[in-house]
Amino acid sequence: MLIPHDTRIALDTVVDLMNTAPEGGRGDALGDVAALYAFVRSHEISGVGELGERDLRAVRDVRDRFADVFGAPDARTAAELINRLVAAAGTTPQLTDHDGYDWHVHYFAPGASVADHLAADCGMALAFIVVAGEQDRLRRCEAPDCGRAFVDLSRNRSRRYCDSRTCGNRLHVAAYRARRKEAAAG
Repeated sequence: MLIPHDTRIALDTVVDLMNTAPEGGRGDALGDVAALYAFVRSHEISGVGELGERDLRAVRDVRDRFADVFGAPDARTAAELINRLVAAAGTTPQLTDHDGYDWHVHYFAPGASVADHLAADCGMALAFIVVAGEQDRLRRCEAPDCGRAFVDLSRNRSRRYCDSRTCGNRLHVAAYRARRKEAAAG
């Protein structure tokens, strides 16, 4: 699956945003405005001015709506959720070539809030996945104590864990030990 660079960046951003949610014993990584600033800086989100509590609440709402898209049972439901999210952001597609990046499309209106920026750009990246007939690539980690979001970009759509070095390896080691224990007992 060929994904344009800016779409890939937006997919990474939506996954990282979703994984800030409090789940599985993890606290909310967007616990305050300072954490929101850190998220914006780490993802190089352009055109963001002063942020406040209202922005934090709005970004958390967008995060929850992205989680609904990942949990959608089918492409039609995902499309409806994405359409509502992107429409509410007031998309205004524009070609831009800022900060050393080649031409790419920004879907948010100039001066948009950080929440609208995320909803528009990341929502359109998710729309790209649905249009390509690949909605089943939007996944949650299958490790029982994890549930983190990821986009499975493997060729054969076989990725099951958010990170094979942590969640995947931990489960494989546990299964191996269980088999060895069973063999020793038998």
